[in-house]
Amino acid sequence: MNRLQHKVAIVTGAAGGLGESIARLFVQEGGKVLATDIQFDKLSTWVQQERENGATIECLQHDVTSESDWQKVVEKAIECYGKIDILVNNAGIYKPLETTETTGLDRWNQIIGINLTSAFLGAKAVLKYLKHSGAGSIVNISSIAGIVGGNGAAYSASKAGMRLLTKDQAIEFAPFNIRVNSIHPGGILTPMTESILPQDVALRADMMKAMCPLGRIGDPVEIARGALFLASDEASYVTGAALVMDGGLSAR
Repeated sequence: MNRLQHKVAIVTGAAGGLGESIARLFVQEGGKVLATDIQFDKLSTWVQQERENGATIECLQHDVTSESDWQKVVEKAIECYGKIDILVNNAGIYKPLETTETTGLDRWNQIIGINLTSAFLGAKAVLKYLKHSGAGSIVNISSIAGIVGGNGAAYSASKAGMRLLTKDQAIEFAPFNIRVNSIHPGGILTPMTESILPQDVALRADMMKAMCPLGRIGDPVEIARGALFLASDEASYVTGAALVMDGGLSAR
């Protein structure tokens, strides 16, 4: 407990799935959180419940591809908490197996914008405040699709781009003691993946046993624990890392 005490974090894409789990865990660990998402009604429902239970958390509607929206997010965090120590770039979209042939330019730009450009805009927006923090941390939620192919042209490109953006910024921001790391989840049970998995529990279990050495789908809180480590001072000597959390799927 209290691994993020006195820390202020922004978590994007927090209406559900990984982002919600990360934001909830950060609050449990003593952090002050600004949770953002374009799906504001869904986001504000669970955030309000957390606030009623005494959590220090605020929320804001946020289009992560908008530079002006990022400025509003930063202003809100400073207004509420006075500083920013942590940014988790989690917002993303995914539709499996969109090939080069079937992907139109508008769709390509949408995926790159939400999954990759957003992380660039986020880092740019918070950089001044992370410099002031003296121990800043950026955690980019990428995917094993950023390491291995077969997940759709635009999606794979966006997640691979995030992996290298992470490494470049880790070098660029190191003089300011700002750490930048990426997480690469495999199959995790979230609303985003639920629709593409077999609805039959037995079929789903068989599929995961065939795909994944650990033989099961991951839980969002397991990824949240990785984000917590990278965001916390426990990872003070970790930067530029790509943390694979896929149950061994990419080990084969």
